[in-house]
Amino acid sequence: MEIRHCILFLLFFSWACTPRAQPIDKIQLINDIKTLSSAKFSGRKPGTVGHEKAKTYIVDRFTELGLTAFTPGYLQQFPLNDSVNGYNIIGYIPGKQHEAVVISAHYDHLGERQGEVYLGADDNASGVAGLLALARYYSVHQPNHTLIFTAFDAEEMGLRGARYFVAHPPLALSTMMLNVNMDMISRNENHELYASGTYHYPYLLPLVKSENPHVRLRAGHDIPGSGPADWTTQSDHAAFHAKHIPFIYFGVEDHPGYHTPDDTFENIQPDFFYQSVRTILDVMEKIDRNPSLIKTRPMEREPVTP
Repeated sequence: MEIRHCILFLLFFSWACTPRAQPIDKIQLINDIKTLSSAKFSGRKPGTVGHEKAKTYIVDRFTELGLTAFTPGYLQQFPLNDSVNGYNIIGYIPGKQHEAVVISAHYDHLGERQGEVYLGADDNASGVAGLLALARYYSVHQPNHTLIFTAFDAEEMGLRGARYFVAHPPLALSTMMLNVNMDMISRNENHELYASGTYHYPYLLPLVKSENPHVRLRAGHDIPGSGPADWTTQSDHAAFHAKHIPFIYFGVEDHPGYHTPDDTFENIQPDFFYQSVRTILDVMEKIDRNPSLIKTRPMEREPVTP
């Protein structure tokens, strides 16, 4: 008996001392942002070879993660002009209930301008890498809500991909309880990450909390009339807001690299980026465990003021 108890104690001690797998794979996260913002993707402008490579890369990652597709190849095609199409990339993980949360980030950027290449590491290879990290987590931790992971196209051309998505949704808008959008989450000298949207949807404010001490998570940048400081219409979440679907938009304040050729992988802050994605996962876990989300359906919300 004593020998058996000793063996059991040693097994338990060994298990207790074994390092736990982190919920976010930092190595994969950094590899994704580095790859998407590399020179071979040439700034991911729609209609270019680099954009096609980015599309293929994200589709391959969705396939590896085993996301379910609404359409063949995860692609939702839409016209940009007479010769160029855009492509939203959409996969989902079924939840225990059919009400859905749309998790999004745009993968396009500015491409080449006047002989210089705008690689768009923070804007928005960072958001796409974060999207893939969350998809990886939930691929092995079944969510309560159905989670729709969407890499939007043509955000830099006027939110074209997101607007097409809400006009041609893969499932009824009435089932979409929330949009969680990520756009620029890898670079801030003060380690601040903003969660915008709770001014419009104050019932979400208690969910915008994280126990991560490495990031200062702040609500704000969503007060009407505050000019450029109001981010309500500044990224793809605006298309959801216009359809009365609540949003939380994660992003950092503008930095010197914003929309310049200096927005490169070398200028992101890898540790801050990793901690930002962990913080977003903290909030997502609170969202997914909160049953009150399913009580507020889009058609019962107050209309959005134009």
